[in-house]
Amino acid sequence: MLPSTVRSYHVGSGGGIDGLSLRTHEPRSPKEGEVVVAVHAASLGFRELLVLRGQYVLPVKPDVIPVSDGAGEVVAVGPGVRRVRPGDRVTATLFPRWLDGPLEPAYLPQLGGSLDGMLTELAVLPEDALVPVPGHLSYAEAATLPCAAVTAWNALTGDGRGIRRGQTVLVTGSGGVSLFAVQFAKLLGANVIATTGRASKEQRLRDLGADDVINYRDIPDWHTAARELTAGRGVDRVVDTAGALEESLKSVAVDGHVAFVGSVSGAWPTVDSRLLFGVAATVRALAVGSRAQFLSMNDAITAHRLRPVVDRVFPFEEAMAAYRYYESAGPFGKVIIKVR
Repeated sequence: MLPSTVRSYHVGSGGGIDGLSLRTHEPRSPKEGEVVVAVHAASLGFRELLVLRGQYVLPVKPDVIPVSDGAGEVVAVGPGVRRVRPGDRVTATLFPRWLDGPLEPAYLPQLGGSLDGMLTELAVLPEDALVPVPGHLSYAEAATLPCAAVTAWNALTGDGRGIRRGQTVLVTGSGGVSLFAVQFAKLLGANVIATTGRASKEQRLRDLGADDVINYRDIPDWHTAARELTAGRGVDRVVDTAGALEESLKSVAVDGHVAFVGSVSGAWPTVDSRLLFGVAATVRALAVGSRAQFLSMNDAITAHRLRPVVDRVFPFEEAMAAYRYYESAGPFGKVIIKVR
């Protein structure tokens, strides 16, 4: 039986952190194929800042319940639901309609954007969007997976070639996608080079699995250092979260792969197309990933007992403080909002 009231945060695109409002309202009963999830934890990422700043590339509905990433327990199911039952521990895909295969326009509706998201006590979600939580993870850890982790997994495996043992992967920065990429690349058997602009994060990246770390403030031409670490050959794959495509192309080996995740700096520099021909590289822009990729990733997480990196946990009532901390503190790991 659902409670008589539920609390949810709401915001309009461009409303900023101060635009978040916590409201109490009646819960909605599940319709055909829908599931009610009692959210235990939600996780912030750079996407969430873009939504609040009015800079997100996809449509955001008015007065949306924000945040794409969360995990919780199934408490009610609608007619026709077969994949889950009450008591199941679940997360949800960012794109509920993208089950497998290439991304298509019909799959673009997304949680915390054109659809209500997970910064709520009760989320009503399509059955097909749900993914089981790996058994060894807490709700807080599972809440980190839907956006950052799936993006990192797609960046390393989604091109059809994947990672071969002994190849070298370069990961830029130390945000959520980057930390997962370091962990995943290592468990896939790669040699891992990470970049950071903070000396305090260098050893932490090594502890997470990076074989080498380049501080780009000490070495602005970090692509040269990456080539030196590979005896001039270049890296096999770059996971670029910084929008540094020119440097990424200068780092990559012939017939290499650059997974372009985005630009956390907000800058979108132009690229000399001759660089592409110089290395005959593939540049692939990513939009998170499908449910099938999520499930494949969870199999690897379970097999290797991998644990996400959590920086700090805030209570539900302090969601605005969590956003401000994420925006300004340069966290190492995910920022979690504990809902219950």
